[in-house]
Amino acid sequence: MSSLSNEDVCVLIPALNEEATIGKVIRDFRSEGFDNILVIDGHSTDRTPEIAESEGARVVVQSGKGKGQAIQEAFEIIDSDYVVMVDGDGTNLAKDVHAVLAPVLDGTADHVMGNRLVGYEEGAFTRLNLIGNKLINKMFGMAYGVWLDDILTGYRAFNKKAFKSFELKKLGFEVESEITIESVKKDLRIREVPTTYLARHSEGATKLNPLKDGWRIGSTIYKMAKLHNPMFYFGLIGGLFILAGLVTGFFVVSEWLQGVTRIPLTVLTALLIIAGFQMFVFGMLSDLVVTLHRENMRILRKMYDNRK
Repeated sequence: MSSLSNEDVCVLIPALNEEATIGKVIRDFRSEGFDNILVIDGHSTDRTPEIAESEGARVVVQSGKGKGQAIQEAFEIIDSDYVVMVDGDGTNLAKDVHAVLAPVLDGTADHVMGNRLVGYEEGAFTRLNLIGNKLINKMFGMAYGVWLDDILTGYRAFNKKAFKSFELKKLGFEVESEITIESVKKDLRIREVPTTYLARHSEGATKLNPLKDGWRIGSTIYKMAKLHNPMFYFGLIGGLFILAGLVTGFFVVSEWLQGVTRIPLTVLTALLIIAGFQMFVFGMLSDLVVTLHRENMRILRKMYDNRK
């Protein structure tokens, strides 16, 4: 780290009403040797921007709303070779920055994620948060074939190649999962390193709604899988159709055994099962096309890299 200048690494802190913690977060990173700190403020109604500026950070008020929009805007204006992204709520330890940065600095990774689930403080997660995190991580693995432990972490490091390549569209808390998906789609080298996760400050209220935002995150993972893993996307739809057909079919057979003929339900059952199998076939064909396209893109990228 001593060979790096302050301009080589930008510490990016998306913040909204974090006056209770933002000052300490900035001071802690400065004590670790990082002076290039950008706080992108989401129109805080408290003293977050003033405190951040007084601690020596550059403060930019985002033009829109939402964490995702803030990060999109920040990635556009940052020109440093490396970015460390960290939450402003004081739940991450600044001293972990060296472990998070190391793989991008030594060139073994393009995107590093701090895994909170191996070293979290008691009370940092509710039981609902832990269950939701595990389900989302499993869903991500099934959809994208990359098994990670904590895709929702806010503690990350990127090289310039990575954060300038992201095509982000989500405006809210779905942005963490979208960044991870983009990294997989762009064939970036991803690493996870263990980090400590602390309980939130008593005066800092969480902005995350576990059920509402959890649904949005899950929907993002599923919808974006359409162009990366069509078999997963269409296979799930096909599975639901077949399951519905089996349910109605069970009822039709039960009625038939009692001498009652249910012609409309029989037709519906057949249509549901046929539609389900068609979805599986469509998913398989789409998967072949996507796999071929992905392989061609990899070849083109290698050719481009070799020419450089």
